[in-house]
This record gives sequence, structure tokens and C-alpha cells, in this order.
Amino acid sequence: MDQKWSNRFANIRVLGWFCVAGLTCLPIGIASYGLFGKNGATIVLIIGLLLFFPPFIYIYAITILHWKDRYRGKHSDLWGIVMFIETSGWSKLVYFFRHLLPDMNNSGRYRRNSLTPIEATDFPPHPNG
Repeated sequence: MDQKWSNRFANIRVLGWFCVAGLTCLPIGIASYGLFGKNGATIVLIIGLLLFFPPFIYIYAITILHWKDRYRGKHSDLWGIVMFIETSGWSKLVYFFRHLLPDMNNSGRYRRNSLTPIEATDFPPHPNG
């Protein structure tokens, strides 16, 4: 994996925790309305939004950059059109789980062979072909 995508995947992992923290602030802010009043609840909700939205926008943009740079599939034009036209973000969410996460985890169609060509020749051929 090239260094650019390795860094981007590391950023997604870190920023994912900020999204989780931001999402947990939302119910806490709503519940604290009775305890701390309107001002306390508003502060907690604003903190939650500030924790959630910057990572969300980064991940949103990374899905488009991933499609442009690394997509391995049969429907490249379809994904590009859907991501460009569709504005609610559902297609990017689906793409994130179907393509970006497998690439981050080195699985599925994005599995990379960890053996170098020299090491790969050290193994005998498989009996079934």
C-alpha cells in the first residue's frame, strides 16, 4: 500500500473516534437539558457537533478520492455518477462499507499479497493448479 493511502486510513481510524465521541455527546446533551438547563445542554450539543462534523466531512471526501484512485470493480462509471449526483450521502456510506473498509483491512477484492516476488517463488506449486 502506498504511503498516501496508509496515512489516509490512519486518519480515518483516529477521526472515527472523534465521530463516536461527538455522537455520544448528542444524547448526553439532550439528557442534560433537565439537569443544567438550556445553556448547559446547548454547550454539550455544540461540542458534539464540533467533534462529529469535521471527521464526517473528511471521511465523506475520502470515499470520493478512493473511488477516483483505487476502485477495483466492474462498475466504476456507475459509482462515479451516483456519488456525483446523489447528495444525501447514502451512496458514499454504502461505498465506505463495500470498498473503503475492505481496503483499509486488506480484505476482499482489495487484498494485497504480502509476499515479495522472490518469496513467492520459494513455495512449491499448488497441487490443484
